[in-house]
Amino acid sequence: MRTPQEILEDIYKRLYETFGPQHWWPGQTPFEVIIGAILTQNTAWKNVEKAISNLKQKNLLTPAALKRVSGNQLAGLIRSTGYYNQKAKKVKSFIKFLFDNYHGSLKRMFREDFLVLRAKLLDVNGIGLETADSILLYAGNKPMFVVDAYTRRILSRHNLIKSDASYSEIQNYFMDNLENTVRLFNEYHALLVRLGKDICKTKPDCRVCPLKEIEKEIKYICDSCSKSLPRPQDRYVLEVKLYAAPEVEITKEDYNRDIQAEMKKLIEETKHMDKKKLEEEIFASYKLNLCKKCRDIFDTRLKQREFV
Repeated sequence: MRTPQEILEDIYKRLYETFGPQHWWPGQTPFEVIIGAILTQNTAWKNVEKAISNLKQKNLLTPAALKRVSGNQLAGLIRSTGYYNQKAKKVKSFIKFLFDNYHGSLKRMFREDFLVLRAKLLDVNGIGLETADSILLYAGNKPMFVVDAYTRRILSRHNLIKSDASYSEIQNYFMDNLENTVRLFNEYHALLVRLGKDICKTKPDCRVCPLKEIEKEIKYICDSCSKSLPRPQDRYVLEVKLYAAPEVEITKEDYNRDIQAEMKKLIEETKHMDKKKLEEEIFASYKLNLCKKCRDIFDTRLKQREFV
């Protein structure tokens, strides 16, 4: 069975060889990218380009300018994107967030830990998971994989994910199995968008798809009974975490020791140990692909503490 990493690397290789570098996201400044990410919700990019052009003509594509402009005027300028009154409120909400928390400075905003920033962005009216991650990846150069409708459609059609997989499940599929770099995530997402727009449409043209029948090369089997698991809904992932600890025997002498001093000594010793090796010695995590029957058996045995 090919690993998820091998599958995803093969997909990337095929798409890159077919389409080449995408130079995405189109935007001259990080702020333009952010506004574009908010406006592109539920509309085609060509409609966003018209709105961006209108804002540029009015010299409004800066945080300070958008803070001053009225909601009604902003809505009129972004009318081409659809739902323009709602989107004007969303843009205004982001601008308020930027000034309330970072004095209107994107540099200051992106200096914050990007996972903390992500949580804060998700609290802003009108910014969901895809928009927040687009802002982080394309405007902030942070390694967050962006999941959109194209990604879901492509992976589900090739039986790599369930059609109803959550945003986080799809995102983790990439982030758990690929090197987490901005360059790779940027290009990979852009290539999936290109495939979705040009070939893997609502009515796909599978004859010319660079991923044609890739799922037939992927043999999913149950790690326990070796049963074939061709469909995502047949596969159950069980994560098993194992911890190892040295056997400890308490003696009379231990009661007379300075425990605090002993702990300090132990902490000092671990400082000089290889952290990766230390972690591997005390912790191991395994993910098993199982059929439903084996998953149920493993679950029962784990609950009954039959594993040591």
